Formats: sequence, C-alpha cells, structure tokens
Amino acid sequence: MEFDELTAAVAFIAVIAVGVGGMIASDMMVTDTILMMVAPSMIVFGAIMFAIGLKHGEYRATN
Repeated sequence: MEFDELTAAVAFIAVIAVGVGGMIASDMMVTDTILMMVAPSMIVFGAIMFAIGLKHGEYRATN
C-alpha cells in the first residue's frame, strides 16, 4: 500500500477531527478547553508519531 502526501494528510486530519469531534459531542469538558489545549496537543503528538512511523517505514523498506 502506498501513501502520497495528500492521502497521508487527509488521514491525519480525519483522525484528529474524529477525536476532537467526539470529545466535543460527549461534553467531557468545556469546548474552549478542547480547542485550545487538547486539539493542539493531539496535532503535535500525531505529527511526532507520524515522523517516527515514517522513519521506521523507511528503515524497514531498506533493510
């Protein structure tokens, strides 16, 4: 399975949107807190994990 930049970006945004949308819909905490604290941390954590996964994939493909 091959991903290009567009497919990876859409999947990344979709996962973040589902997580944030679910937290807003479940009324776990105030929406402002979710949008100002939780969403940015999800984006940063997702970007770090994406970079680690990308490098691991490159390693697995060459070895």
